[in-house]
Amino acid sequence: CGLGGTSAAMLRIVLGSIAASNVLLAPLRGARLARPRAFHAAAVAMASGSSLPKDEEGWMTVLSEDQFRVLRQKATEPPGFSERAPGQLEHDLKENRGTKYPQEGVYTCVGCGTPLYYARTKFASGCGWPAFYDGIPGAITEVPDADGSRTEIVCSSCGGHLGHVFKKEGFPTPTDERHCVNGICLRYDPAGEQPEDVQEVPALLRPREIPK
Repeated sequence: CGLGGTSAAMLRIVLGSIAASNVLLAPLRGARLARPRAFHAAAVAMASGSSLPKDEEGWMTVLSEDQFRVLRQKATEPPGFSERAPGQLEHDLKENRGTKYPQEGVYTCVGCGTPLYYARTKFASGCGWPAFYDGIPGAITEVPDADGSRTEIVCSSCGGHLGHVFKKEGFPTPTDERHCVNGICLRYDPAGEQPEDVQEVPALLRPREIPK
């Protein structure tokens, strides 16, 4: 995801080089990534805590080609892709829920089904990728990049690459952190359990969508 380092304006995010990751170039040339394929039976088993694929060939049977590139090869979807492309997280949230910021449910890992983020932690950061102010306790592992410039976030259960986390950018959220996540890594589960004490973000960070 994009680099950190905001100015005083909360929603102005500096989108620097993402050379540390491969980039999904097809959408930038006008093409469109494939829609996520349906989970195989193996993925359903993984979500219930059973075995994960033991190698990358195994992951190829669970993930679509584009999901594989992001979760297993650390590629990065282009900014705005999740909202623009049919079949992707934020596009379908708007189509089915009328907003990118539903207040109930959870977001799960597309690779293993593990709940990663509570719905009320999602907010509008202006960076072009889904953003959350915190992960579900124990669900996210932080891994500093080799050059120390950024901190990668991965699913603690399957090790799938999610994006990067940036801290102390000045957002008025409970943590002032921005988990910048590739939307292709997540699924929204409206029935997922969310504790009542999970704090919502200020209204200006979860804007209402314009009616169709």
